Amino acid sequence: MGVAGEGQPPPSPPPRRPPPQGYRQGLITAITVLLGFSLSFLRFWGFEAPGEWTARSATAAGTIVLSILMQIVALARSLRVADDDEQEFARTSRWLLASALALLAGLGFALLLDSGVLGPRLR
Repeated sequence: MGVAGEGQPPPSPPPRRPPPQGYRQGLITAITVLLGFSLSFLRFWGFEAPGEWTARSATAAGTIVLSILMQIVALARSLRVADDDEQEFARTSRWLLASALALLAGLGFALLLDSGVLGPRLR
């Protein structure tokens, strides 16, 4: 007795489907705009604004830096040829969304620090 399916060819992988025309270019533009904002904000808030560094401000800055690193990963993914596949494009989009959420968390924390809600306004 043979095993079921023996002698049959393995199932073929699903056909490669590119994202709709213009989606990759739009994603790359969105990533670079967000990355430019993130770097500009970190430069001003982290290095040019007056005040002393605290553990809380370092945490906010670290969250923003993590977001920047995630944006760079998303940008690198979006520039790959493999990202012309719909599934890979969806993963890259999730990287961008995760980086945007991390950025919002870091910006919110920085806002709370600078407004004095989380203690004295040091940085």
